[in-house]
Amino acid sequence: MINTGDTAIAPATLRGLYEVMLRIRMFEDRTAALYSEQLMKCPVHLCIGQEAIAAGVCAHLNKEDYIFSTHRSHGHCIAKGMELKPIAAELYGRSTGCAGGRGGSMHLVAPEIGVPGTTAIVGGCIPLAAGAALSSKMKKNGRISVAFFGDGAADEGAFHESLNYASLKKLPVIFVCENNNYATNSPQKARQPDVRIADRAAGYGMPGIWADGNNVVEVYKASEKAVALAREGNGPTLLEFRTYRWKAHVGPNPDIESGCRPADEYEQWLKRCPVDMFGSYLTDNGIMSEAEIDAMAAAVEKEIDEAIEFGKSGPEPPASELYDYVY
Repeated sequence: MINTGDTAIAPATLRGLYEVMLRIRMFEDRTAALYSEQLMKCPVHLCIGQEAIAAGVCAHLNKEDYIFSTHRSHGHCIAKGMELKPIAAELYGRSTGCAGGRGGSMHLVAPEIGVPGTTAIVGGCIPLAAGAALSSKMKKNGRISVAFFGDGAADEGAFHESLNYASLKKLPVIFVCENNNYATNSPQKARQPDVRIADRAAGYGMPGIWADGNNVVEVYKASEKAVALAREGNGPTLLEFRTYRWKAHVGPNPDIESGCRPADEYEQWLKRCPVDMFGSYLTDNGIMSEAEIDAMAAAVEKEIDEAIEFGKSGPEPPASELYDYVY
């Protein structure tokens, strides 16, 4: 169930959040459907089920603000404003891709809109975000940085070191933990004590906020507070959003049949689909009609059709460029 609470959010903002979530979901669904063609040679880590977090956080960011993401970065990059065509082309390894076909799914890049590059190293994006925030503070350019990472990254020393330094220097950075309960196939309870990751913020003298990551309104509100603190020079915030990924750690299929996760747990989370819940909220409250939602979905589908065609038809990088950018 979605509830906006006491704070009114403009209908246009709510419609915008839904459109971003829909774009992420439909692009990821299409990627999963096409992957078996084996034309995408890179591994894909899909964020289906986690769309509300990317949409709710990035709604508060300016074009110049930075985001740093992980191997599961498609949703974050789309929410930040990346066009689908260069993403699709990168998945197909084409020279028209955002990284020239060299990076693949895990290394998307668009510095012109604040995406310096995503990293597949678990926890690697956290110190990068802190470093960019330090640069912004020294340059006084008003930019803030956001690090997206999973619950597994909270096991890394870089997580603690970055939070400590960011708090010490009051850096304009927001640490966003997408807690989907699994690091690959290892459940959180097998790796960490039974306390919220957000509660660790107190040890570093910064706010820690926990919210339902499948409720885009909760994500939007929690992020709004964190962004305001960062922009006003009041330092970092740790956000923890509880969510669940529908697909396996890597690849287009669920991993339920192989016994990696309990089937009943998986089914319960499917019932809490962030896109469906928010769509129902919009129609139930007269913010969008079913016809408007259908029209929006049709427009997004056309956008994805064009992106996939662009991706498939682009040229492959020539062999003469094999050693370019290699050091």
